[in-house]
Amino acid sequence: MRGIRAASAAQMANTSALGESSSPSSYNYASAASAVKLASLGLITGVSLLGNASLSLLLLKDSSLRKAPYYFLLDLCLADVVRSAVCFPFVMAAMGAGGGGGGGGSAWPYSALCCKIVAFMSVLFCFHVAFLLFCVSVTRYMAIAHHRFYYKRMNLCTCAAVICMVWTLSVAMAFPPVFDVGTYKFIREEEQCTFEHRYVKANDTLGFMLMLAVIVGATHVVYVKMLCFVYDHRKMKPAQLVPAISQNWTFHGPGATGQAAANWIAGFGRGPTPPTLVGIRQATHPGNRRLLVLDEFKMEKRIGKMYYMITLAFLVLWAPYISACYLRIFVRGAAVPQLYLSAAVWMSFAQAGANPIISFLFNKELRMSLRACFPSCLGTQTPVEPYCVI
Repeated sequence: MRGIRAASAAQMANTSALGESSSPSSYNYASAASAVKLASLGLITGVSLLGNASLSLLLLKDSSLRKAPYYFLLDLCLADVVRSAVCFPFVMAAMGAGGGGGGGGSAWPYSALCCKIVAFMSVLFCFHVAFLLFCVSVTRYMAIAHHRFYYKRMNLCTCAAVICMVWTLSVAMAFPPVFDVGTYKFIREEEQCTFEHRYVKANDTLGFMLMLAVIVGATHVVYVKMLCFVYDHRKMKPAQLVPAISQNWTFHGPGATGQAAANWIAGFGRGPTPPTLVGIRQATHPGNRRLLVLDEFKMEKRIGKMYYMITLAFLVLWAPYISACYLRIFVRGAAVPQLYLSAAVWMSFAQAGANPIISFLFNKELRMSLRACFPSCLGTQTPVEPYCVI
């Protein structure tokens, strides 16, 4: 018995010594991980604030960008600015309160009501982006397939009504958990205040996640339908041109301007000087427009591509976190790896700063407006002559 007790005492001593020797390394690892998280979230916040604020100022300053698709883009940018300025600092504060600067972990240093407000805003902005991108996909399809209706109806008032409807739906989705229909609380593993995703029979989280998945799926269905429409109509026969008709040297129909100019140069006919030929397009009433010309089609196609890339980025950046939520919903007591969960949460944060980058990369009109509005920032200078005249 004495030998057994001595052996067990020695084993306990070795175990405690091993724990004491490994604790400094685990402490340093947690401290380094928290420092990386804080630095990355600070970078995401800075990029989001700078990019979205710059794009918002550009959209407000340039009068040529006051169109329906850019009104929606302005709403997206302003929402991301508010999310970055309001929600992300609370995450940093929670990491700092839990010893994030040295030792890892997080804790909520404020009241439960404040946590509910921050969680409500986080869920609100998530559903706002999803609902708005769905509405934008519908308008992109209308711009391509039903351009006359789109051009007549999609004015500033219609865009404002759509944006108000999107915010109303988002509030309707995010507000019930405030009254404990679901659960808004601080999730230590995620280091943020958000909806607590538990087993399907424990709370109403399944309805929220299914609604989000349905919205994102429906948005991609609309884009696929628009792509099919463009593919089906890419080999349409060109319109048959009617030759110009002359009555007393007055020409009507396609080609009339060129024919009148040629006759005037040749000295035939008496009448006013024909208009300049370069860049002339007949001024028609907006209500009489039926078809897209080539330049307008290319512009609508570029805008559609930009919005689809924003939608795809939203799906890619939120998919890991949504997958973790579904795992908790359908598997009782599911343990999500901490490294995966942290990466998924930070990817959802990064979505707030992705929209300006995608917009400038995939929209030539925005880049040209940026060069025109901020030439000094981009270093645009008059080229210097490569030689001197003596």
